[in-house]
Amino acid sequence: MNKKKMKKILKVTLLIVLVIFVGIQFIRIDKTTPVVAPDKDFIVTTAAPDNVASILTGACYDCHSFETKYPWYSQIVPVSWWLKDHIDEGREHLNFSTWGDYSAKEADHKLEECIEEVKEKEMPLNSYTWMHSDAKLTTVQRETLVQFLTSLRKMKTSGDSKLHNDHKKYEEDEEHEEHDDD
Repeated sequence: MNKKKMKKILKVTLLIVLVIFVGIQFIRIDKTTPVVAPDKDFIVTTAAPDNVASILTGACYDCHSFETKYPWYSQIVPVSWWLKDHIDEGREHLNFSTWGDYSAKEADHKLEECIEEVKEKEMPLNSYTWMHSDAKLTTVQRETLVQFLTSLRKMKTSGDSKLHNDHKKYEEDEEHEEHDDD
């Protein structure tokens, strides 16, 4: 084949790819979220302290709740398809917005998995933190989150009165640490 013919084939191929790329931009993902009772949310039901709530909303809630904040690149197909699939998968595995719907056994299992994933630095995913550098957890944030989640597991297994006492102790420890930092 001569160079002229190769150039023409390349131009036609690129034009076809461009037309397909532009055409698929009209196939949008569904970004609607169901209305969820706020009293079922993990942060609300567990009375998570502000520092824990901040960690969760900054590093977990985009993929594991109905409070997703879609970034600018969610407008670009096929990236938006991958992103939507990732979010749907995350919500299917763990949805903090519907925490109140989990049975005690399911909630305990979810807590156990969260602790393991955070300890082993499996969550948040690297693919998420590449574009959301503020979601990268420091060692202190990981320890804080693990400590809180562990205290919830202990509360769940020891009964509600223990839940209140352990949670109160966790909050007192946090206040003590804050005063130590001053």
